[in-house]
Amino acid sequence: MKVPDTAALPSVSVLLPVYNAAKTLPAALDSLCKQTFADFEIIAVDDGSTDASPDILRTAAAEDSRLCPLYLDHLGLVNALQQGLAASQGEYVARMDADDLCHPERLEQQLDYLRAHPEINVVGSLVEILSTEAEREGFARYAEWLNSLVDAQAIRRDIFVESPLAHPSTMLRREELIALGGYTDNGWPEDYDLWLRYFTAGKQFAKVPQTLLQWRDDGKRLTRTDSRYSVENFLRAKAHYLLQGPLRDRDAVFIWGAGQMGRRISKHLLRGGAPLVAFLDIDPKKIGATLRGLPVHKADELPNLFHAHQHPIVLAAVSSHGARPLIRARLDDWGLVETEDYWCVA
Repeated sequence: MKVPDTAALPSVSVLLPVYNAAKTLPAALDSLCKQTFADFEIIAVDDGSTDASPDILRTAAAEDSRLCPLYLDHLGLVNALQQGLAASQGEYVARMDADDLCHPERLEQQLDYLRAHPEINVVGSLVEILSTEAEREGFARYAEWLNSLVDAQAIRRDIFVESPLAHPSTMLRREELIALGGYTDNGWPEDYDLWLRYFTAGKQFAKVPQTLLQWRDDGKRLTRTDSRYSVENFLRAKAHYLLQGPLRDRDAVFIWGAGQMGRRISKHLLRGGAPLVAFLDIDPKKIGATLRGLPVHKADELPNLFHAHQHPIVLAAVSSHGARPLIRARLDDWGLVETEDYWCVA
């Protein structure tokens, strides 16, 4: 493979944070070096590793001038990403983690997609899970849901359900990423925060409908060890951006679901000043009671309750497996329009 002239700016900067990844880093770098598209740089940001990761990067950089390591004190992922973004020079930024593997055509296909679709601001791909432990049902279900969201409409529709893109699978336009503030630490997941900021700014997402990333899942991933990735902090992020976007100028908010998820997200919404007026449920044990001082109505009462307000909205907050499509079907039957009259948030 011909290595491009290093005097010219690369088309793509691969942003690769590294922290004690000596066991997986060589394979990750090898998968990048085997790309069919060659005009890229790798900004590998070592976040104060104490294993052999720095040595691996030095050796690899001596063999391929496209690898540009940065060596930092250990300050965490968000700082590493932001420092790497500041050092990047490509028109596009592709994310990658040091324990994942890229398909050989990943960069080529994603770059072609963004160039052919100027209306799309972030492109991801389908992912395959690499599990080093016994497969976890919850993560496998999440990956299945993730891979079901491909076009811009589907991703936008489900953006408040969960993070709809695997961060290491994405490619973004660098100037847009910088203009939107890059990576920030608000105490919740930095990738979900980024997608919600893009959404709030009116940006669009899509995916190349092919598996271009093998995504490793093990017990050491930050999503399993860092409190920022707790359910509570995901809910804080959702509430923050719901208030900035879909709930702006509403005169009434109804939450479908008086169970655990409805209780938890309502706490953050009320703290933010949302005009929450009632809960809805199908459980006879909950109907007629109150939650956070507000009534719990039978779900079938929603049409009358909804139309008693000028600009109401419904948030479907039931996390039980299979509940979301059933609630969607009921709301659609009542003539409510998703992403206008209601959003699924669980």
